[in-house]
Amino acid sequence: MSFLAPIAFAGLALGIPILLLYMLRLRRRELLISSTYLWQQVVKDTEANTPWQRLRRNLLLFLQLLILLALVLALARPFITVPTVSAGKIALLLDASASMAATDLAGQSRFDAAIERALGLINNMNPQDIISLIRVADIAEPLTSYTDDKLTLRRALESVTASRGRADWDTALTLAAAGAAGADNFSIVMISDGGIGEIGSLPANIPQPIYLPVGQSASNVAITALATRALAGQPPQLFAQVTNYGDAPADISLVIRLDDVLRLSRSGSIPARSQLPIPFDQPIDQDFETLSATLTFDNEVEDYLALDNQAWTVHSEVNTRRVYYVSGGGNLFLEQALRSLPGVQTFRGNPGNRGLPGERFDLYVFDNWLPNELPDADLLLVNPPNTTALFSVGPSVDTGGNIEVSAVESPITAYVDLDEMSLLSYRDLRADWAEPLMRTKDSDLLLVGEVNARQIAIFSFDLRDSNLPLLIAWPVLMANLLDWFSPAEIVSLPDGLSVGDALVIQPPLFAESVRVTAPDGGVQVLPIRGDALVYSDTDQLGIYLLEIVVAGEVKQRQHFAVNLFATGESDIAPVAETDLVLGGGAVLVDVEDQLGLREFWIVAAVLALLLLLIEWVVYHRRLTAPTLLGPRARARFQLPFMRSS
Repeated sequence: MSFLAPIAFAGLALGIPILLLYMLRLRRRELLISSTYLWQQVVKDTEANTPWQRLRRNLLLFLQLLILLALVLALARPFITVPTVSAGKIALLLDASASMAATDLAGQSRFDAAIERALGLINNMNPQDIISLIRVADIAEPLTSYTDDKLTLRRALESVTASRGRADWDTALTLAAAGAAGADNFSIVMISDGGIGEIGSLPANIPQPIYLPVGQSASNVAITALATRALAGQPPQLFAQVTNYGDAPADISLVIRLDDVLRLSRSGSIPARSQLPIPFDQPIDQDFETLSATLTFDNEVEDYLALDNQAWTVHSEVNTRRVYYVSGGGNLFLEQALRSLPGVQTFRGNPGNRGLPGERFDLYVFDNWLPNELPDADLLLVNPPNTTALFSVGPSVDTGGNIEVSAVESPITAYVDLDEMSLLSYRDLRADWAEPLMRTKDSDLLLVGEVNARQIAIFSFDLRDSNLPLLIAWPVLMANLLDWFSPAEIVSLPDGLSVGDALVIQPPLFAESVRVTAPDGGVQVLPIRGDALVYSDTDQLGIYLLEIVVAGEVKQRQHFAVNLFATGESDIAPVAETDLVLGGGAVLVDVEDQLGLREFWIVAAVLALLLLLIEWVVYHRRLTAPTLLGPRARARFQLPFMRSS
C-alpha cells in the first residue's frame, strides 16, 4: 500500500500534546458520598495536583490517539494499484436506452450494472485522470465536463436514469470525439449491451472505443406492431404483431382494451426468434378513441424487458371527407372547387330525384336545389330555391352598395378579400340562428351557424350571377368552409410516434395555445408563435392528448400514441466484444492492462468518526458516579438532611 500525501503523517506529532495534557491535568470528578470520613480521597487529590505525574492507563487517551491515527491515515490518502480499462482523458459513454432496463442480471437491471461499472472506473482514477460522463439516450447529453473530481462524477451517476427509447450513438460518439482535441492520452469508453445500431465511420484521429459489455440473456417477447385502419364511413380494423426474440418458444395472450375497458383477447404460441401476426377478422363495431394492447404470459416464459409488453394506438381512419353534391343547374365552379380540395371525395347526385341515398356523408352540398327533406347532417346550401323549417327565402333583390366581410375574426373569412367582387342579385334570406359573414348594405350574402349539432352555411345568391368564382378569394373561402365543417387533424400520425420523436403541430387559425397532456397526467401549454409548433417531450410511452384552446375554451382535441416499436431495443441479446463493429472496425477488447488507483481514505475517515463516537460515549459515562441503586431507589434511603442538600 502506498500514500498519495505521505506528508500528512507529520500530523502524528499532535499525539505529544495529547499525552502531555493527560500528565499535567487535574484528575477530579464529583462524587456523591454518605460520609466525610473518607479522608484518603484528599490525599489522592493532592497527588493529582502534582505536575508530571506518572502516566496511567486511560481508555479515553487510547481512543483519542486512535482517532488521531485514523485522521492522519485519511489525510495521507492510502491506495493500491489496480488494473483499469483506461487512463488519461476519458469520455465515458453510458448507454441509457430502453434495452438497458432489461432485468436479466441477478437482482438488478442492466442499467444498474452499468452504473456500478462506471463507479468502478471512477474509483480507480489516477490523480491526473479526467473523465466526462455522457448519457446516451434518445438525446445524447453530457452529464459533466471533463473533471478529476470524483464526488462530482458520483453525484452525476446518482441522478442519471434510463430512458424508454433508442440511443443516439452517432451524436454521442461525435460529442465524445470532440474531447480528443489537445489530449495526449485520450480514450472513449462505452458501457452498453451492444445495441448501438448502424454507426458511421469515426474521424480518423479518434481511437476505436473501448467496449464494456453488460447483459446476459436474449429472452424477451414484445409487441412490435399495433394499428387500426378504417375507410371513411366504415368500422376500423385492428392489426397487431408480437415477436419472440428469445431462444425458446413462448405462449402468450394479447389483451385489447378500448378506452381502458377490456374488450377482447387473443392467444397463441410463438416459436423462438419468430413473429406472430395476431388476426382480428371482425372490425371493431363500437366507438372508441384510444386502444391499448397488453401481453401476458404463463409462468414458464422468460421476459426480461417489460417496456415493450404494452402498446397503444388511436382510432384512425382515412382522412377523406365524403361530400354528396347536387346542383339544379350544373354549377361547374362549385363542382371544380369541391374536387380540387385535398381530402375531399365528391359524389354527384341526380337533381331529378328529390330523395337522398341511404348511406351517410360527411357533408351535403345543394346548389339551386333542395331535397324533399333536409338530411340530419352538415349542409352547404347555395341559392336555396324555397323556404324550409331552418330558414326563409324572400324575393330576388338587385345588389346595391359594396360587398364586404362582416365577420373579420371568423376563420371562414380568413384571407378572403372581397374588394373586387361584384354581384347581380341575391335573395332576401333570413335565419335567426345564423351569423352573417358576407353582406351588402341591406342584406346578408353568407350565413353560417349551428342547429341541433349540425353546421350549416348558406349562400343567398347564385354563384353564376357573381364574379366570386373568378377571384382568388373563392378557393380560399371554400377551403376555409370545408375546414370549418370538418376540421383537419391537428397532427397526422397514422402510425404513431416512437420515444424521442419530434411532433409537428399545425394549429388552426385563431388558436391561442396548444395544450398537451402526457400519459402521466403532466400538462404543458405551448404558446402559438407561428404557423407550426414542434413538440419534442415524447419521452413517455402511452397516449397523449392534444387540445386547441381558443378564447380560453377547448375547440379541438386529438390523441396520439407513443410506442417503443424498436427492434434494436426489444432484441435484448447482448452483443459480445468480438462481434461489435463500430466505424468499420472492431472495438477494443481485453484492455485492462493499465493501472489505476483505488483509494481507502474514506474507510479511514469513517473509522475516525466511529472512534470519536465511542470516545464521546465513554467520556459521558464517566461523568456519572457508579452506584448500586438507581435514582429512584437511592432517594428512598436518603436521610432528610441529605435530601435537603
